Amino acid sequence: MASAKLAAPPEALATLILRKAAMSDIHDLLRLINDYAANGIMLPRTEFEMSENIRDFSVAYSGECLVGCGALHFYTPTSAEVRSLAVDPNLKSLGVGSQIVQFLENEAIANGLHAMFAFTYVPGFFRKMGFYEVERGELPLKVWKDCIRCPKFQCCDEIAMLKALRSYPVLTLDREPETELIQLPRPKPA
Repeated sequence: MASAKLAAPPEALATLILRKAAMSDIHDLLRLINDYAANGIMLPRTEFEMSENIRDFSVAYSGECLVGCGALHFYTPTSAEVRSLAVDPNLKSLGVGSQIVQFLENEAIANGLHAMFAFTYVPGFFRKMGFYEVERGELPLKVWKDCIRCPKFQCCDEIAMLKALRSYPVLTLDREPETELIQLPRPKPA
C-alpha cells in the first residue's frame, strides 16, 4: 500500500487525536481508504462521495499525519453501521482501530442508538470490541440500500457483525421472529 509516511514513530500514538472529520481531511481519507480498496479490502470512494458523507467520518491523527479513520453511518433512528474503518498499515495492532471504534461507539450512544453493525473481513477484531456475528439477512436495510450496488453483491464474503448498545429485548439473540432490529419502511395504506 502506498500510504503516507508517519511523521512520528509508533510510540507517538500516546498523543493520538481523535475527532470528527472535516472537509480538509478528504484527500488524506481518500488516500488511506483507496489504498485498501486497491487490494479489494474496501470499496473505493470518490471525492464526491467523501464530500457527501464527511459528517459520518471520524479521524485519528498522530501529529500532522492521518493514521486512521472510520465512519458511523446512520440507517434508522436506532442503528448505524461502522464503515470505512482503516488504519495506516504501519500501525496495525497498536490500538488505533480500537480507539476509533470506541470513538464511534461513544457517538452512537450519544445519539441514542440501540445498536451498531459492521460488515468485515476481520471478525476477530470486532469480537474483541463486543460485536457478535449475525446472519446478513438480519440487516435487510443495509442489503437493499448499499449492498445491491456493490460489485461483490452476488458473492459477498464479508461477515456481518452486530453490537447491542442497550439492553432492550429487541437486541437479544432470543428475540421473537416478528421483531426485527432494522426494518424496511412500510408505506402507509392508501
